[in-house]
Amino acid sequence: QVYLVESGGGLVQPGGTLSLSCQASIFTFNDYKISWYRQTLREEREWVATISPKGGSTTYGDSVKGRFTISRDNSKNTAYLQLNSVKPEDTGVYLCQATHSGRPVYWGQGTQGTVSS
Repeated sequence: QVYLVESGGGLVQPGGTLSLSCQASIFTFNDYKISWYRQTLREEREWVATISPKGGSTTYGDSVKGRFTISRDNSKNTAYLQLNSVKPEDTGVYLCQATHSGRPVYWGQGTQGTVSS
């Protein structure tokens, strides 16, 4: 059974930092592209960042570019999202997604990140 489990969310003040993790049970984790999304109170699911299977390529949404960093450690079947200089509008449930051509798309349940003073 495949699962993705996010962790690391919490409450942080504006300008602070959050470090999120996504632990995957996928046997061939390093075949999968990993993306982070966030779901806001307005129920919109926004793409945040994506990292290639071997970690050599990363892309970011415009609203987080220069502040967030996506990374992965394939030896630990884990992907990460570092949120720096956070703003109140970064508040949401952060979900990770694993994709590979021709295979099912996998989602985690999400971890809540709240930015508030």
